Amino acid sequence: MESLSRISSLLETARDLTLEASASLPSRRPIKPLPPVQIKKLLDSRSERDVLDGLRRVIAMQYAQPPQPTLTFFPAVLKTLSNPYPSTRPLVYNYLIHHAELDPDTALLSINTVQKSLSDQNPRVRAMALKTMAGIRVPVISQIVSLAIKKGVSDLSPLVRKAAALACVKCVRLDETTRPQVEEYLAVLLGDKQYYVAGAAVQAFVEVCGTDGKLEMIHPCYRRLCRMVVDMDEWGQLAWLRLGTVYARRCFPRRTKRTKRVQTREQQAKDFYEDLEPREEEEQETEYDEQEVMDQDLTLFLTSIQPLLQSRNSAVILAVTKAYLYLSPATYLQHAIGPLIALLRSPQDIQQVALHNIVQVCLVHPQHFVPYQRHFLLKSTEPSDIRGLKLEILTLIFPFCSKEIQNLVLAELEHFSRSPDPSLVRESVRAIGRCAQSPNIATSRRCMTLLLNQIHSSDHNLVGEAMEVIRHLIQRTPNEHRKTVVRLAKNLDHLTSPTARASIVWLVGEFAGLDIGEGVAADVLRILLKGYVGEEEGVRAQIMLLAAKVYLGWLNSRKNTNGNDGAVDGGNADTGLISSGTNDDGEDRGFREERAVSEIEKPQPIELLWQHTLLLARYTPSYHLRDRARLYRALLSTPSSTELASLLLLAPKPVPQAPSPSEARRDYLLGSTSLIVGEGLRSVDSLPDWIEEGKEPDSGVRDEGEVRQEYGGKVEGAKEVSAGQRLDEVLATKKGKTLDAWLNDEEESEDESGSEDATSEEGTEGSSDEESEYESESDDDEQAGLVR
Repeated sequence: MESLSRISSLLETARDLTLEASASLPSRRPIKPLPPVQIKKLLDSRSERDVLDGLRRVIAMQYAQPPQPTLTFFPAVLKTLSNPYPSTRPLVYNYLIHHAELDPDTALLSINTVQKSLSDQNPRVRAMALKTMAGIRVPVISQIVSLAIKKGVSDLSPLVRKAAALACVKCVRLDETTRPQVEEYLAVLLGDKQYYVAGAAVQAFVEVCGTDGKLEMIHPCYRRLCRMVVDMDEWGQLAWLRLGTVYARRCFPRRTKRTKRVQTREQQAKDFYEDLEPREEEEQETEYDEQEVMDQDLTLFLTSIQPLLQSRNSAVILAVTKAYLYLSPATYLQHAIGPLIALLRSPQDIQQVALHNIVQVCLVHPQHFVPYQRHFLLKSTEPSDIRGLKLEILTLIFPFCSKEIQNLVLAELEHFSRSPDPSLVRESVRAIGRCAQSPNIATSRRCMTLLLNQIHSSDHNLVGEAMEVIRHLIQRTPNEHRKTVVRLAKNLDHLTSPTARASIVWLVGEFAGLDIGEGVAADVLRILLKGYVGEEEGVRAQIMLLAAKVYLGWLNSRKNTNGNDGAVDGGNADTGLISSGTNDDGEDRGFREERAVSEIEKPQPIELLWQHTLLLARYTPSYHLRDRARLYRALLSTPSSTELASLLLLAPKPVPQAPSPSEARRDYLLGSTSLIVGEGLRSVDSLPDWIEEGKEPDSGVRDEGEVRQEYGGKVEGAKEVSAGQRLDEVLATKKGKTLDAWLNDEEESEDESGSEDATSEEGTEGSSDEESEYESESDDDEQAGLVR
């Protein structure tokens, strides 16, 4: 009968499991909704299966799209807490957390039942009850939640202690007055031996205290957390990396020492064969390098997080790179470059974030990414944001690459500059311009030649962008590109891009004051005025500016010439070299005066060009150009006073800069949201400055004074004491004997009892002696506290 009953129970259990498994599988048709009356009947049923079905339907209504009202089932759902069914309790807790804020009076009725679950034998039930109590957002129960956390901190199960650590954040958000109590709980949980409890405690500490406050709580457990960070979960690792980076800046000063630079073989041979004279102080200073000296605890932190570069979480990899970049870039940063490159094989959203952070590292240390230059070559299927970031990285590492790699990069940029996508053309041409800023003169000339060849393209967008970049490059070194300006001016006959024509006309006007060829600027103006009517508005504005500069240059040259002639004539009059009585001299003087008057009365070609330009501008439809023409005419109306016009028109222009597009984001932290968005979102995204040497806390505060045991006990001192040593200490305090001494006495007594004769009288006497001895030993153990 026993076997039959056992078989029948097994069959019933298998049937229930089969039904539950089939219910959990996704069905082809959605479950038919039931009316609220039938759902309440299911919740009030005594069958576990019916109650579970009713709860599932309520939760499904709660998360439906759009969500359906389920607050009417609140009393019926709370009644199910009295049922001893473990399968229904998670659903009830979910419902309770979701609706407690909507009906706090009814939710308070379940607090006693949830509190009873804190003493359940199952640790998972205790952890679930603690999570539920902390998740009920009713401020009245804040002290009850604090007491529950206090009980969970000293729980034997690490699952409950982890739940207590995470509940600390919810308790402070629920009631700010509980912060002092919660900080005491966190101080205990930070010293826990279990890595997942310590990780949750660090995460709660960052949320409650922040990264800048209460760092004295981290001192005694700093080294232990460094050793446990590898075993923590991803959230705990991220919290410790963020906290540890700030902690290192606050507690470890930045120290450097001077080390003598290693000499090359040539320098050693020169020092050996030549008589060295006393060197100057500047030369001696150049022989020494500043080497970074790190604290041992800082080295422990940087070494302990190095295995996290193999994490599957991209945020952890970025956090480790951030710590290396801002704490020790010279020593450890190179280890993070490979994992950063590996993130480029991730999906596009992660790939874009990784590229933003790679650009941020490249702005400081671009040489580390030179071996991985092929990972930044463009693909036709990539979106525009990713292509722009890759082009920026290529231009940043371009000066540090070899000649072969530079040729490859320029070939790629030239290819994509002919793309039909206007944004890609613009980014490629600007990238070539940034590459032309290389300190290598040959590379700069090649980039300039590449850009000059592109102005003959039929694509107006490409020609305009190329000419804009050429103009910026010429402005950087104008004396080296005089022939280039003349070459560009000759291309005005067949250029049709308005942007390119406007840039060339501006360059000719800017070089009008320089000796780029006699009459080049005036001749270009003469040719352009013939087609003034067919030009775009931007080109007309540059033609008008060119005419003003040419006319101003002519006025200045004539003024200088007249001033020099006057100085010569005055000198002759003073010395009396010209005779006043001769008839020939009078005739010569009259002839010169007549010729000067005729030259003054006869208009010059440049003056005629200026008047013609003003006439054309008067009938221009654009009022902007008409107003600008009036301004130029007012400036140049007095030929003898051209100082103000020269200050406005011929003043030296600032050298144009073409920095990297992400140069404005240099101050943003690596891995921050502001780096992706492009603007500062939170003031928290900043690192503190390094602490000054002498103000840092003593390294003794990081000694592990107390070691928290797994089951809530604490032991004085950093060393763990074995059970045998504890027994020795207890026995020594009571009887002055150790455990080994007691065992030796017991062995001697057994030998003495075995050596006696086996007679009945002696046997009875021996048994009485053994009993008395055993009683004495048991009394001693009872007195010592070992036996109750």
